[in-house]
Amino acid sequence: MSNMFVDLIPLILSATLAPIYPIIVLLLLQSERGLGKTIAFVTGAVTMRLLQGVIFGLVFAPAVDAESAAGLALIGPTLLTLLGVLLLVMGVKKWRKGGSDEDGNTPPAWMSALSDMTVLKAAGSGALLILLSVKQWVFTLAAIGVIEEARPGLAAGVGLYLLFTLGTQILVLPPILAFAIAPARSAGPLRAAQGWLQRHNRVIVATASLVFGLFFLYRGITGLLAFRTM
Repeated sequence: MSNMFVDLIPLILSATLAPIYPIIVLLLLQSERGLGKTIAFVTGAVTMRLLQGVIFGLVFAPAVDAESAAGLALIGPTLLTLLGVLLLVMGVKKWRKGGSDEDGNTPPAWMSALSDMTVLKAAGSGALLILLSVKQWVFTLAAIGVIEEARPGLAAGVGLYLLFTLGTQILVLPPILAFAIAPARSAGPLRAAQGWLQRHNRVIVATASLVFGLFFLYRGITGLLAFRTM
């Protein structure tokens, strides 16, 4: 059980430290009817994450019931190893890319299009962001694998996955609440935070990918090695 918490916390943090998600949230907040579009965007993303949990939870649960304890022990370490490799590859690519991130003077077309997005399109975009991201799929699978491996029971397992899903929103909830309470006063800090994330996007992604990639690779390999000695 303790290993489950050790593995879930880094999964939450690494899934959260993808600057594109909070950047979109901050941009939506600054657009016309920004609060409604932002809530719709986050709701779409969370809904897709929950659907992933339901679908793959139904896949993992029969496997857990059918497999022996020894076979079950392979699920979590294997997923963590794959996630570690994926993050390391992504981190190396980001570092090798070089150059500077967007300076905010000429925002890409997708950023400009956010201001014209409807509430319905914002919800769909949030869902698509999670659906089309291979990395986010692996995060979800790894979290489910870690939870199922611990066999906490149905109610506890559902609660833990809900905690994982809520944890992935930890960076965007504060600005949304700040804007909802004081939209005028929060406008300046939100623009500053958005600019900082855009300028340092490459460094944040590369550093987080390398650090968490090494961690997950270590956890996965040590788990697989432990399985071989059983």
